[in-house]
Amino acid sequence: MRYELYYWPSIQGRGELVRLALEEAGADYVDIARRPGKGLGVPAMNRFLGGGKITSPPFAPPFLKAGRLVIGQTANILAYLGPRHGLTPKNEAGRLWVNQVQLTISDFVAEIHDTHHPIVNSLYYHQQKPEAKRRSKHFTAERMPKFLGYFEKALAGQGKKHPFIAGKLSYADLSLFQVIAGLRYAFPRTLAKQSKDYPLLMDLHDRIAVRPNIAAYLASKRRIAFNQYGIFRQYPELDR
Repeated sequence: MRYELYYWPSIQGRGELVRLALEEAGADYVDIARRPGKGLGVPAMNRFLGGGKITSPPFAPPFLKAGRLVIGQTANILAYLGPRHGLTPKNEAGRLWVNQVQLTISDFVAEIHDTHHPIVNSLYYHQQKPEAKRRSKHFTAERMPKFLGYFEKALAGQGKKHPFIAGKLSYADLSLFQVIAGLRYAFPRTLAKQSKDYPLLMDLHDRIAVRPNIAAYLASKRRIAFNQYGIFRQYPELDR
């Protein structure tokens, strides 16, 4: 089955967490909004968002079309893909654990986004810059260590012989790779100072980066570069 992924064509964003899972799995998929041609591109995505005849329309991208299913919300999409592509444990407890970690990653990603848009998304960064500086000060000093400390503890709980979140590679590990890569872009100085406290997370990032399918993806044109329009944005004044 060929999956259809719907997400904004010029940013990594939350859609990247889905892309990484699809790429690692070697799944057949098409990134609809990035394809030119009749019936494709952003208009194709907007048709789904408009609802129409869909009984369970997605609220916002990313969403995935898998056969007749239209699945929204990043963690929900990954919970669907995981057991179908060996990216989650087979037992119920393991699947719930991976989903729990993924939902916590979703919370963290939302807080990362709010460092540069602390008031409202419809305002530009420069229109809320003082508030962004204040928010980022608390984020780098308090929230970032809290989340990274939790993920480090989750990895440590698996033991040295099982260096992944659930003892084997899961979609949550791939998402943690993206989080560390994004923080290295958006908060390089802060992460450099704090990274010594999270050796397992840093190692996880590096091990995933060289996995054959992921390495090929990162080197390809399919991987959108970090930029000033996505979740992870590089504003040096916010990086304390």
